[in-house]
Amino acid sequence: MIEFFFDCSSPWTYLAFHNIQPLAKELGAEISWRPILVGGIFNTVNPSVYAQRETPVPLKARYMKKDLADWARSAGLSIKMPPTVFPVNSVKAMRGCIWLGKDMVPFATAVFEAYWGGDKDISQDAVLAEICKKVGVDEQKFFAGIAEQGIKDQLKANTEEVVARGGFGSPTIFVNKTDMYFGNDRLPLIREALKRSKASAA
Repeated sequence: MIEFFFDCSSPWTYLAFHNIQPLAKELGAEISWRPILVGGIFNTVNPSVYAQRETPVPLKARYMKKDLADWARSAGLSIKMPPTVFPVNSVKAMRGCIWLGKDMVPFATAVFEAYWGGDKDISQDAVLAEICKKVGVDEQKFFAGIAEQGIKDQLKANTEEVVARGGFGSPTIFVNKTDMYFGNDRLPLIREALKRSKASAA
């Protein structure tokens, strides 16, 4: 079992979201998709992220752009830092993922593509309506759904849960409930963990 706690506002999460799907399929592992608000995590346990954004280390920032481009090329994705809106308020998009439940993957993929490939402001209703049309989701039902208190509460609960379990950002990934990993570059370790789990169960 893989639990994948994610927020579409992170480019590294986009990479991991894309890359973990074939990995899970190859190893016969089920993915439980767990939408969160990464800003809620930062506010609670990792405020240093905001300080790094305000006063970035120039050499590190320059390398990060290269690193992201290298990973995107490796994954076959088009990822670029949005020139107009960053960071973005992803709350409606992530509520949408909650509302869609098991059918969230095409929607989340389209949200990632719109923001990280198309510089679309995913906080805007018009952009979300466009994404709904693209993936065949009824936009009126979508906006009614994400306004439900139960959906709002579930997103908050997911965010609080990942913090309580030791998470400090997105993506946070658990293998078999207790084995935690953070970030796209940990996927080789996740592969090894899944193989160990499979071997011990045999």
